[in-house]
Amino acid sequence: MPDVLDASPYDALLLLSFGGPEGPDDVVPFLENVTRGRGIPKERLKEVGQHYFQFGGVSPINDQNRALLHALREDFAGHGLDLPVYWGNRNWAPYLTDTLREMVRDGRRRVLVLATSAYASYSGCRQYRENLADALATLEAEGLELPRIDKLRHYFNHPGFVEPMIDGVVRSLADLPEDVRDGAHIAFCTHSIPNTAADTSGPVESHGDGGAYVAQHLDVARLIADAVRERTGVERPWQLVYQSRSGAPHIPWLEPDICDHLEERHAAGVPAVVMAPIGFVSDHMEVLYDLDTEATARARELGLPVRRSATVGDDPRFVAAVRELIVERAATERGQDVTPCALGALGASHDVCPVGCCPARAPRPAAAGVDSPYA
Repeated sequence: MPDVLDASPYDALLLLSFGGPEGPDDVVPFLENVTRGRGIPKERLKEVGQHYFQFGGVSPINDQNRALLHALREDFAGHGLDLPVYWGNRNWAPYLTDTLREMVRDGRRRVLVLATSAYASYSGCRQYRENLADALATLEAEGLELPRIDKLRHYFNHPGFVEPMIDGVVRSLADLPEDVRDGAHIAFCTHSIPNTAADTSGPVESHGDGGAYVAQHLDVARLIADAVRERTGVERPWQLVYQSRSGAPHIPWLEPDICDHLEERHAAGVPAVVMAPIGFVSDHMEVLYDLDTEATARARELGLPVRRSATVGDDPRFVAAVRELIVERAATERGQDVTPCALGALGASHDVCPVGCCPARAPRPAAAGVDSPYA
């Protein structure tokens, strides 16, 4: 490791996340931000907000991002990476536009973005890029000098993301009663999205049945299952399952749902299940409610022992992976030969999103891609 790591030409990192309410009075305004343009009545948003009200109206995601922000800054300082780290959210304070405005006023001109979403999809990638374009448009209207923005590649198969999840599954298996441990199945969980969004996720050449979204999750699930088998000496059946569906009932979304899966596994005589939330970076509300509350309650009703493994959060290996991704991308921008670090069969993801990647239903400008109006 050199004494000083070179991040040039970049002069800042932006941690870009979803955001969440931090008190009961924030819940409905937050949901209004999330659903803006969909015409959802406030009374319906209050019903949806019950998930948050059960936790005092506070989503854990902001505190988790604060912890990650602190860990990144500490790691960078300890490894000689001179790169300031900022934080902005799409749907709650600190808002993305405000953070970008601060960065511009601090003189930042080449910005790398770390999105807290590891996989390719419209909601997990392009929508972040659209929000970046919206923020840049606002700053442009204010007469500010716009920075050039690039986004770090998808990191779903980076060892620093995968290895903490392997450890989490092994720990969860060890926590099961001994008489059901070896017979336990693994349910790899991720956010359900509409089938049409899945089918068009990733570059055009990846489009098809489930697109890059499903393929990437399956690749990670195989990596974890194989590693768990090697560590425990037991071959365990596994399946990719989905959670957190929020769309209209008549629109097909990815299935099976985790609760349906638990019912099916119990009916088949499976003695226990480990739920591994591989689609999420941290233990935010959809993990705490959909898995720890709803799915766990269903398993309890069935008499099915379950455990939920940890997300990566601010695990030092994930933090180190972010540093490595920054150094890798910076070297690429400087024209150096780089061998990207990636596990599994799919290889490293693209650095720059191509045209047609994770398209929106209604085309909108998106930053940090080949088709960016702010190149």
